[in-house]
Amino acid sequence: MAQKTGGQLLVEALETHGAERVFCVPGESYLAVLDALHDADIPVTVCRQEGGAAMMAEAHGKLTGRPGICMVTRGPGATNASAGVHVAAQDSIPMILFIGQIERGMREREAFQEVDYRQMFGGIAKWVAEIDHADRVPEFISRAYHVATSGRPGPVVLALPEDTLVELADATQPEPWKQVETHPGLTQMADLQKRLWAAERPIAILGGSRWTAEAVAAFTRFAERFELPVACSFRRQMLFDNLHPNYAGDVGIGANPKLLARIKASDLVLLVGGRLSEMPSQSYTLLDIPQPSQQFIHVYPDPDELGRVYRPSLAINASPTAFCKAAEGLQPPVSNKCAGTASEAHADYLAWSGARPQTPGALQMAGVMDYLEANAAPGTIFTNGAGNYATWLHRFHRFRQFGTQAAPTSGSMGYGLPGAIAAKLAFPQQDVVCFAGDGCLQMTIQELGTAAQEGASVIVLVIDNGMYGTIRMHQERHYPGRISATKLENPDFAALARAYGAHAETVTVTEDFGPAFERAKASGRLSLLHLKLDPEALTPAASLSQIRAAAEAAKG
Repeated sequence: MAQKTGGQLLVEALETHGAERVFCVPGESYLAVLDALHDADIPVTVCRQEGGAAMMAEAHGKLTGRPGICMVTRGPGATNASAGVHVAAQDSIPMILFIGQIERGMREREAFQEVDYRQMFGGIAKWVAEIDHADRVPEFISRAYHVATSGRPGPVVLALPEDTLVELADATQPEPWKQVETHPGLTQMADLQKRLWAAERPIAILGGSRWTAEAVAAFTRFAERFELPVACSFRRQMLFDNLHPNYAGDVGIGANPKLLARIKASDLVLLVGGRLSEMPSQSYTLLDIPQPSQQFIHVYPDPDELGRVYRPSLAINASPTAFCKAAEGLQPPVSNKCAGTASEAHADYLAWSGARPQTPGALQMAGVMDYLEANAAPGTIFTNGAGNYATWLHRFHRFRQFGTQAAPTSGSMGYGLPGAIAAKLAFPQQDVVCFAGDGCLQMTIQELGTAAQEGASVIVLVIDNGMYGTIRMHQERHYPGRISATKLENPDFAALARAYGAHAETVTVTEDFGPAFERAKASGRLSLLHLKLDPEALTPAASLSQIRAAAEAAKG
């Protein structure tokens, strides 16, 4: 067997395990890997900043269920990439971050850009390790794939000392990685069936990761047979067809009050795949902690999460895919005590998402959403970062298909553009639309260069109100009229996008959006529409002046 360098063994391992793409910012600390990639069949996307590269890898993992691969250099490259690692951790997404590292013989001297990555990433990654010997590269990569995807998925960080990457070794690649599924027990499923038979006001909440289109379809059939209302957790609306008669809405920021009341009044909550963390739980007020007043059935692939916050009446350690397959075998009751509750919940959702509030200004986001709902294909992938602007997408867009949403439950700004690029590269035949606020976009705006270089024909909607809107909203509520550190002087986003070779237009009135959107689609290339909103249009529910006035009145 011919010896190979550590860098060659690493790339060979990625090929063995089916890596579809590498997102990177190059660095001299892992030149040997870059050289090995030259001869590989794995596409390499060169990004402009490591945070954007890591977010692209995370979005790839979110949309495909397979680990997204990111490579960065040591020190500043790693610190920049930590933003994407944090998203992967909080969103439970499989991802592997490779970091170039100093030579092994230089440790503990504070060599150039030296960082102890076990300390740095220990709190946000599932596993952090350093590959000390080239002959162990296949072992570490195999373990990285399995750790990143097993139980509750998450990010793995592997440091690569420069001399390990050029060291020669004999090593055999193991069998390709396969997803490990955890199946529910027959006794547990029989128990669940009995509880559902007895329930009068049950509701299901879907969330988390490790879902597939087949699992979504199986759960849909199960919900139909049991006449079960189904809600989706924060930024997971793609897990159930929003126009299905059993859909009850999303449990997230600014959720429908009727849906929250329905969950509180329920006698059985079936949570599948999610954790019901701070945002979906309405700051941990939706269910009592540690003992919910309702029957609480928690289905989760990682036993460490079962009982961690909420004590379940029935804990089922199973992946969503395995559970949904088993749930299809359950028999509904002859006489369903909850008949009609699903249709009532769906009617509430349609009324909530169908209401189109008018806001100050000539450009109405309600009109923008009306156009998108009427004209965007059901398979369009929508991405976004964080900010008040995202409410328009999450409340008013009706997701119809699995795999059409990439948004950070971690609330990370700057995610929308990298997420859209990764989505378009993974699914080039589908339309991809990125929602981004003016503050949000500028955190990763340099990735327009990545999109242009890759030919990723995403459509970016920049929703510009000249401020960090969410922070300004809280500022006005708690310190009305005392503006501090929230105003933005923005560039001409359309002109900036054109500098990258994009099709770009500025939209200032509602009736111009539809034609501009169609021209962007017809261009067949990277496009950006700069939507200029009145600063008074702070949220869909209230204007800036209304929020300030309410706060001042409350202060007396």
